[in-house]
Amino acid sequence: MNDVWKPADPEKLLTPTEVAAIFRVDPKTVTRWAQAGKLSSIRTLGGHRRYRQNEVERLKANQEEAAG
Repeated sequence: MNDVWKPADPEKLLTPTEVAAIFRVDPKTVTRWAQAGKLSSIRTLGGHRRYRQNEVERLKANQEEAAG
């Protein structure tokens, strides 16, 4: 038997460049959104920002819905 414990897949984190590509904006715009509280970010040990994929997708869906 192979009873190796496997943790649940960790939540996918995106870089500012990946988020910027989704929204078609500059990565610095994504950083400004995080500073303004529009999008929450996580800091890596190296100080880089990462964004939760599910939150990014939710924001994108809300933007598209508002644009109608």
